[in-house]
Amino acid sequence: MNSSISKILKKLQVHYPQTQCFLKYQTPFQLVCAVILSAQCTDERVNRTTPLLFKNFPTPEKMARAPIKAIETLIHSTGFYRHKAKNILECSKIIHHTYHGQIPSTLEELVRLPGVGRKTANVILGEIYKKSEGIVVDTHVARLSQRLQLTQSSTAEKIEQDLMGILPQSEWIAFSHRLIQHGRNLCIARKPRCNICFLQSQCPSAFLEKNKSN
Repeated sequence: MNSSISKILKKLQVHYPQTQCFLKYQTPFQLVCAVILSAQCTDERVNRTTPLLFKNFPTPEKMARAPIKAIETLIHSTGFYRHKAKNILECSKIIHHTYHGQIPSTLEELVRLPGVGRKTANVILGEIYKKSEGIVVDTHVARLSQRLQLTQSSTAEKIEQDLMGILPQSEWIAFSHRLIQHGRNLCIARKPRCNICFLQSQCPSAFLEKNKSN
C-alpha cells in the first residue's frame, strides 16, 4: 500500500470513525429486502418504505406467502416495483424453503438469489457476517474512486477488482461505508466541495469540476 492510499485511509478513519450501513433493518432477512429495494433508489427512500413492508411481512415465511400485488403496492415508491416485488417474493421463497429462514453466508450462494448481485452480496456478507470477500461499489464509491484515481475503470466489477488490489482486506468493509459518507457530505456528484475537503491534497481531481464550469 503506497503512502498516498495510506493517507487517504487515515483521513477517512479520522473524519468518519463510525461506519455503518445506511439502510435500516432489524433482522438479516430485512436487510436482504432493503438492499434489493435500494437498486436505483436512495437509501432514504428505502428507509421510508420498509417499515410498513416489514410490519406486514416481517419474515421470509410471511413474505413468501404474500400476494405479489400487496408487495408491489408497499414498495411502489422505490421504482421498478414490479421487478423488485418479484425478486423479493422469489428470494423469500428460497430463503424459507431452501435455507430454512437463514440467510446464506457465502458469496456463491447469495448471488444465486433473485435480485442479489455481487454488490448486494458484499453488503450482506459485510453487514451480517462481517466477512470481507469484496468491496461494495455503489455510485458514490465508483465516483470517488475515479476522482481519487484509485481506478481508471468504469464498471463496478472492474472498480472493485482494482480497489481490492490496492487496499488491505481489513479495510474493505469500512472503506465503502466511509467513501459513501464522504460522497454524500462533500464529494457530491455535480458540485464537489473541494474547498473544504480534507482529501484535497491527495485528490488529483480537486477543483477540476469548478474549473470546468468557469
